[in-house]
Order: sequence, then C-alpha cells, then structure tokens
Amino acid sequence: MTQQWPIYHNSTDRLVMLADGTLRHYTLQEADISDEDLSDENNLSNDYKQGFYCRDKVGLKVDSRSGQVLDVAIVCVPKVGGGWHDADWRMRKLLDPTLHFICIVAYLTVSIVHFVLPQLRDMVGNIMTTVCICLAVSQAADIVSIFTELHSPMSFITADIVMFVSLLAAFLWLSSLGFYIWKTFRSRNVFLRITDGRKYCYYSYGVWSLTIVISIIAIFAHFILDIPATKAASEPSAQGTAIGWLGIAMFFLPIGFTILLNTYFCLSTLQIMSNMASCGRIHHKLKYFFQMFVKMAIILSIGWLSLVVSWLPYDSVFYCHIIINGFQGPLVLYVTVISQRRVRYLLRRVCCSEKCMCSCLRPDRSTDGPEWGEEMMAMNQ
Repeated sequence: MTQQWPIYHNSTDRLVMLADGTLRHYTLQEADISDEDLSDENNLSNDYKQGFYCRDKVGLKVDSRSGQVLDVAIVCVPKVGGGWHDADWRMRKLLDPTLHFICIVAYLTVSIVHFVLPQLRDMVGNIMTTVCICLAVSQAADIVSIFTELHSPMSFITADIVMFVSLLAAFLWLSSLGFYIWKTFRSRNVFLRITDGRKYCYYSYGVWSLTIVISIIAIFAHFILDIPATKAASEPSAQGTAIGWLGIAMFFLPIGFTILLNTYFCLSTLQIMSNMASCGRIHHKLKYFFQMFVKMAIILSIGWLSLVVSWLPYDSVFYCHIIINGFQGPLVLYVTVISQRRVRYLLRRVCCSEKCMCSCLRPDRSTDGPEWGEEMMAMNQ
C-alpha cells in the first residue's frame, strides 16, 4: 500500500499529461503562469508514470475564489529503494521505530514505578510520572512520521501536533520541578501546611493552562499565518514533519526558554546549597531530587537540540538523532529509578514482601511503607 495525495489543477499547481502517458505535476514559483509558459527550469516538477495516478475517476472541483472548475488527480508515491539491503531503510524503518518502542517502554516503566509505590507518590514523584507520560506520548506520535506510506496527510499534521504539544508539556513540567526545588530551598519554613496532592493540583493548573495557550497560538500560526512557499500543506518533509516552520517556532521557542530557565534554577539552587550551614532531612532528601532534576534537564535538552538539528537536509545528522533519541529513554530510566538508592530499596522491599506472601512464610508481615528513618538509612547505604 502506497501513500495517496490529492493534487488540484489551480493557480499554484498544474497537471500536464505527456505523450507517453506520464502525468507531470508542476509546482509554480509564480502564480498565474499560462500552460504555454510552463518549463522545468523555473518550476518544480514531479512525474508519475501510469499506474501511480488516477485522474478521470475522481471528479471535478470548483475553486471557491475564482469559480473555475479544477481538475483533480490522486497520485501514489512509488517506493524507491528500501529493503534489507538498503542502509537508509534499515536506519529509518527498522532501527528508528525499534528505539522509539524501547523509549516508550522505559518511560512507562518510570511512570508505573512512581505511580505504584506509595512512598514515591509525592510532589516530585507525581511530576516525574507526568513528564514520562508526556515523553511516551511524544514518542508514540513520532512513530507516525516514520511509516509515511501508511498514513494520510491529515494524520501527519495530527501526529505532529500531538508530538509537539506533548514535548512542550514535558519541558514545562520539568521546569515546574526545578521551580519547586528552587523555591523549597529558598523558603525559610519547609514545613508548609499544604499537602503534596494539593500542590500538584496547583502546579497542574498552571502548567496545563500554559501548554494549552501556547498550543492554540502555534496551531493558529500554522493554519492561518503560515504561508506555504514551495510545499503544499499535504506534503510532509523527508522526516514526515507536516507542521510549517512558523508553527514549529511557536512550539520550540517556549521550550528553548524553559531550557534557559532550568539553567537558572540549577545555578541558583547550587549557590543556595553552598551557602547552607546545615540541612535537615527534607533538604537532604531534596538534594537527591535536585541531582535527578539536573540530569533530566541535561538529557532532555540534548534530545531537543538533536531533534532541531535533525531537520537539516543531511542524512548523517538524522542518523545521529536516531541514536541519541534511542539513548534518551534508557537514560531517563537509569537516572530516575536504577541509580536512586531510595527507589531500589523500596522496590526490593516490595519484591521481598510479595515473595513472602506467595510462599506464606511470613503472612503477618506488614506491607506498609517505611518510616522516615528507614528511607534515610536506605539513601545512605
């Protein structure tokens, strides 16, 4: 099954039938050029051989502006290359979706661990769960752009919107984590009379409201303000990006701002920590959260820069992005779960409790969470 594209014979696109039965599609650089003045030197053209287009069975369409009756053609993009012997096909169609799937599994693992364990369902755990879910959704939406032959143009635009919105939400939530840690270190009284659940709700209102506002502005900029230059709206790029550059800029400029904001939170928090004479148990616990935040900010920032560079018209930079994106998910899993002594301690405790319950060796063992002293001992092991 190959991908099908509708083409209209209008002021910007012309359909010309050649003598050998080939349908030639001209993309005009200047509007209102007559058919006699068409040339391959000044206009972009693509040829579709017999069997890869259908012109007569679709019907006619009337231009709403000029009232002119337009010819319509449905063209199919033929498969070029591909197969196991093609290195580019193996990178784009085999390795890339495999690494996407590995990242999705890693993000979902982090989310499940922080959601299932009661001791991790605090403010930081809820934020990490939300960040990883957003990253998993972004990876799943990006898979749509890999298999270009199985989707319609509208599915590309929808997938791009979902991917960019999820990526934007992940960075905004990460910035909210940095703000929470920075604000707690600056506060003179860390024992606030507010629960983590209520704080998470307050942060959710702010982050999701900002995400929705920026997304609406970016979508409006793409569909209303963005002027197509050389490509029609239904033609995705080589990597499957259907959103215009103006819409991408509206999505990615706030992400760049969050990276700068995270840098400020890191430097400011480091300065506050260096000036602290002593720290209590909450500050001691926040130091581990701060280290995790710094590592997460570095990993996501490198992945975002890799995504931006991958849009350059070079296959080598796109291949590098595939590898970098494949390492991002496992690194997040390592930083948030595997390298955390407290998380490993809680996982071992849960696993041991489950084994004891299954073997009925110690049925009366309590499965409640450890007290503060046990958690601190686990972090100092």
